Formats: sequence, C-alpha cells, structure tokens
Amino acid sequence: MHIKETFIKDLLILSPSVFTDERGYFLESYNKKRIASKLAVEFVQDNESMSQKGVLRGLHFQKPPYAQGKLVRVITGSVLDVVVDLRKKSTTYGKHFKHILSCKNKEQLYVPEGFGHGFLVLENDTIFSYKCTNYYNKDAELSLAWNDPTLAINWEIEDPIISEKDKNAQNFFNFSTPF
Repeated sequence: MHIKETFIKDLLILSPSVFTDERGYFLESYNKKRIASKLAVEFVQDNESMSQKGVLRGLHFQKPPYAQGKLVRVITGSVLDVVVDLRKKSTTYGKHFKHILSCKNKEQLYVPEGFGHGFLVLENDTIFSYKCTNYYNKDAELSLAWNDPTLAINWEIEDPIISEKDKNAQNFFNFSTPF
C-alpha cells in the first residue's frame, strides 16, 4: 500500500498494490498494520451507495462529538471526490481538494474528521464504499451547499441530480464551523 500526502494536512491518498493475472486481480483494500504509521484510526461502520451518472452527494459531515473520519473508494464506476477543510485552526481552512476515484485506479481517499465531503458520479451504476470512524447520527449531520460561491468548487457539471437535503444546505459564508 502506497500512501501519498496531499496539500491539505491529514488528507491522504491510498494506492493499493494490485496483483493481476489472466483470472483478474487481487488487492488488499485495508490493512491496519500496514497503514498504522500514517493512519491510526479505528473504523466502526462500513457504508455503500450506488448512484447514476450526474448524481452529486454532498458536501456532508457530522459535528462533534459524532464527527467521522472516512476511508472512501469506488468499487465500480468512477466519481469526482471533493473534500473541504472545515478545521478553523488549519492553514487550509475553507480550501478544497478534488480527486478522481475509480474502479480502474483503485485509489482510496482518507478524509479525516473536520472535513465536508461530497462526490459527483461520473458513470452509471457507480458503487461507492466508505469506512467510518464513528457511527452515523442523523441529528449531528450537516451539509454545505455544493455550489457555494465562496468555496468556488468546479464540479464540472451545470445541473447535477441532488437530494432535497442538499438543495437546502447552508452556505459557507454564513457557516460557523464546529471543528
């Protein structure tokens, strides 16, 4: 497993070793011992979603004490994965990071607590999987507007398919971070 740091502290890209032959491939998607030097967290919940091309989910997060770190990856298809640093003492507060996750590159992104997270689905029947460091808590969940002008994220789509919750998400300008 190769672990690459990004320009945002604690945000990591994990690239597994992939072994291929005429039968297909094998990879180890997670090994606590192998990544312990860079990522010392305990995962307690796994989630999976399937979406069609053009669906945008996010930017979601849970406020403390229910904040979640996430290890995200794509099983089939591809997404444009986007995270926003919401940690007020961070030098990259309010900055975002974008990365393509796909079944072809098999990369994963570790999103620590204190980040808003979202993704745009780039292919039909995309399966997105993530491990979480805390349990889902509906009352602690918050959303920032995907199209917030202050964040200025180029999602590379004009009119994505979004949920009612995401249509009513708050703007970053009026946001008071709990992190």
